[in-house]
Amino acid sequence: MIGMSESTEPEENDVAVVLTTPEEWRVFLERYGELYAVVRGDGEELADLDDDQIEVLERGGRVGLWLGEAPAREEALVAAEERLGVRFPPSLRGFFLASNGWTRLDGWVDEVYSCDRVVWMRDSEDGGRVVDVYDSIPDNEDIVELFRRSIEIAHGEDFWLLDPTDVGPDGEWAAYAFPPKYGVPEEYPDFSALFHDGYEDMREDMD
Repeated sequence: MIGMSESTEPEENDVAVVLTTPEEWRVFLERYGELYAVVRGDGEELADLDDDQIEVLERGGRVGLWLGEAPAREEALVAAEERLGVRFPPSLRGFFLASNGWTRLDGWVDEVYSCDRVVWMRDSEDGGRVVDVYDSIPDNEDIVELFRRSIEIAHGEDFWLLDPTDVGPDGEWAAYAFPPKYGVPEEYPDFSALFHDGYEDMREDMD
């Protein structure tokens, strides 16, 4: 295991259930979107709701708000896997089959890509630039190797990465949130844990 910093996610995330099915993801993403609309949203997310529904949300209730994309078709998912030469881990497959991308995110990631836009970090414009910069700095071999073997699943100011060479017994790949501003990736046990981390941050801000 590469000597990265330990994740700073809340303790309950260490035992958070891994989301693997489209049904599990849809339930979670509805809750994520509703919380985002109240805590981080600018009003656009609430435009289609009436005053009573908004009041329910602000009290922590549920209104079935969906801020995601349409589900990916299985054939699109398979085409993305064939293009990259991998089979995505269960949590990522389940996510795509519930929502083919996501743009309302807590933190410094602007969007989770649709499956057809997932790319090796080394091959993306911004990711390739980061790889080159880190490769030019002595004693960065481990982190450069991580970048080169990881897929880039989300990007903004920060990156979300998945390492297909670090697979757990449940088939999940190690996941990383990488903030170039600080230069040290934070490791997570799987893709869904990245989402859980932002969800818990928003819940804390509601308290």
